[in-house]
Amino acid sequence: MPHVKPDMRVSLAGLELVNPVIAASGTFGYGIEFEEIVSLERIGGFVTKGISLEPMAGHTAPRIIQTAAGMLNAIGLQNVGVEDFLSRKLPPLSRYPRCKVIINVFGHTVGEYIAVIERLNQAEGIAAYELNVSCPNVHAGGMAFGADPGSLEYLVSRAKSASMRPLIVKLSPNVTSIANMAKIAEQAGADALSLTNTFLAMSIDAETRQPRLSNVTGGLSGPAIKPIALRMVYEAARAVTVPILGMGGIVTPEDAVEFLLAGATAVQVGTASYADPRAVERLARGLESWCRNHQVERVASLTRALETPRNKTSSESHRG
Repeated sequence: MPHVKPDMRVSLAGLELVNPVIAASGTFGYGIEFEEIVSLERIGGFVTKGISLEPMAGHTAPRIIQTAAGMLNAIGLQNVGVEDFLSRKLPPLSRYPRCKVIINVFGHTVGEYIAVIERLNQAEGIAAYELNVSCPNVHAGGMAFGADPGSLEYLVSRAKSASMRPLIVKLSPNVTSIANMAKIAEQAGADALSLTNTFLAMSIDAETRQPRLSNVTGGLSGPAIKPIALRMVYEAARAVTVPILGMGGIVTPEDAVEFLLAGATAVQVGTASYADPRAVERLARGLESWCRNHQVERVASLTRALETPRNKTSSESHRG
């Protein structure tokens, strides 16, 4: 029987993506830098670098190092600031209307987050906002909001009130209960959740007796964190009804499928783009091939389709 071309479209917080593969924030620049490398119309979308009210220089070097099965970074949310982004980076992206542009929003205070959102509300060509409440390598803001339930609830509710577009909240994995934080974000108004961000980590040079990162600590990403990220997506998906964007060490189409089965509606690809700048497009094609080869007619049918031993026992007893 010939393999039918699968339907790769997914619906995320009212947005229809051509496929569920998205480039993650901080690994794809502002998107436009990749237009000669990646066919932007062939990926579901991308998330920009974190955009703040004013330009940020980030941390001094060294700020990226390789680790076993991963990468440690402390970029420090370097970015051009919202005004420069709107005047120079956003306009060229109108050439790719099928690719959803999601803006990662960052602030040191609630007021800064709101000011960035209100400024972005005035622009065209933006699909959604991703609220960064989870960056582990800045000294204020970021994880300070994502790790405290009260702060998270307040920030998300304020951001939701200010936003004229779908609001995605990027959760921190550096918490006791990801399910609890997911529920708090959902109840405060999040239209979708991204998880997980990088894990707080560090590396030391035994010869010099100094930390390898100028910031001392940074965020761990890559295949090393995948099993933990997968578990967190699974737990969050069982706690909330809003869609989830899963991420953490996705390198192969099978990795993406695992996150979908665990409960993700779409996936974000990050560290893989450092090794292969075309990784996002490659994975989008690979996921379609996987679906075709496994007779999956709709990629959306994979979301939350994990069969646990309990599920199997239940289904078998019904058949009996």
